[in-house]
Amino acid sequence: MKSICLFFQIHQPFRHRRYRFFDIGNDHYYYDDYSNESIIRNIADKSYLPANKLLLELAKKLGDKFKVAFSITGVALEQFELYAPDVIESFQKLAKTGCVEFLAETYSHSLSSLRDINAFTDQVKKHDDQIFRLFGQKPRVFRNTEMIYSDEIGEKVAKLGYSAMLTEGAKHVLGWKSPDFLYVNAINPRLKVLMRNYKLSDDIGFRFSDKNWDKHPLTAEKYVGWLEKVGEKEEVINLFMGYDSFGTRQPKEAGIFDFLKALAEQVVKSDKLKFSTPSEAVDELQPISVVSVPHPISWSDEERDLSAWLGNEMQKEAFEKLYAMKGQMARCTDAVLQKDWNYLQASDHFFYMSTKYFADGNPHKSYSHFDSPYEAFINYMNVLSDFKIRLNAHVPESEVENEIASLHRLLEEKEEKIKKMEADLRRLQKTKKQKTTLRKKK
Repeated sequence: MKSICLFFQIHQPFRHRRYRFFDIGNDHYYYDDYSNESIIRNIADKSYLPANKLLLELAKKLGDKFKVAFSITGVALEQFELYAPDVIESFQKLAKTGCVEFLAETYSHSLSSLRDINAFTDQVKKHDDQIFRLFGQKPRVFRNTEMIYSDEIGEKVAKLGYSAMLTEGAKHVLGWKSPDFLYVNAINPRLKVLMRNYKLSDDIGFRFSDKNWDKHPLTAEKYVGWLEKVGEKEEVINLFMGYDSFGTRQPKEAGIFDFLKALAEQVVKSDKLKFSTPSEAVDELQPISVVSVPHPISWSDEERDLSAWLGNEMQKEAFEKLYAMKGQMARCTDAVLQKDWNYLQASDHFFYMSTKYFADGNPHKSYSHFDSPYEAFINYMNVLSDFKIRLNAHVPESEVENEIASLHRLLEEKEEKIKKMEADLRRLQKTKKQKTTLRKKK
């Protein structure tokens, strides 16, 4: 029987507010709380909550024959706890069914795997801790930001102790090979590699409600027929997509939830198919060969490369400026700075700067809350400039900055003393006034 690995990504960044040049050094709060809350609440009500409710019903009805996997970023989980705790509760109910596997990720959906092993390791560990705290699972399988993978990144992941990694079944990597098998990393064969069947995944995630698609309408019967007709020797079909495909990208009115319900029920009934979590597929199947990926790939755009995040000079400059601070951050113990550092690493900030408006139906523009990639770049660099000032005050980079930091702390201490003295003066004046009033009355 062919294994069907159904996997969903969930990520929402902490979006920055319009941060002006004159805010630098004066206002250290960078986030658009109203937008973050309204977006989370909207997508929770349209997508995450109804989809989780359906999956819970399927888990109860189909038992251990139904399996699904999630990769939920740490920053998304933080926002659920802040703005939509009912989403956390719904995932916890799913976790208790035993039908769900939670995968490892970078905490803030960052590009750290491309730049700094220490920042990457810190983010992965922070994410693992959060998954265990909320859902009681210790992830065994890793899914990098936007499916970014290379031989070297896979080796790093293997060293962190993971048994397998998910990535894109890119044509230019596989050539004549099929994504519907289990592979191993070219440097460390102990790391298994599951590759996304992008055609079958995108049929649901992107094309389901497209009335101009020659396969529209897509029914569960038709789709299961396609799955069953995949080559006889193929062993695992990896259907990886964003969870917001259900209810947001593909609206409820298009019948996407009914399709998901019928799909699960028909896969369970099929004598040729079965659901498996990524861990189960890795444990049950034997790899057929090495997959060689010398240059990083992703699941974005036609090129399946990194150009959505690092394709122009603005993106590269912002990326380099950010990670130029990694040495200082390694010595930083300030909790607020560490939190901002994690949020600043989110790949979305670089995605908003993309000028690839001609590719894939213009997805880059539709996901950004900025009017242009240039505005996104300026805004991010303003935030980065203020962050650098704060970081230098806590972790001086040079003798000059050390002296400035000392003077800054001295000024803060003097300001505190002045405030205390002013408060004491007001208290004494009030006491004196009360005594004068009492004497006059006598």
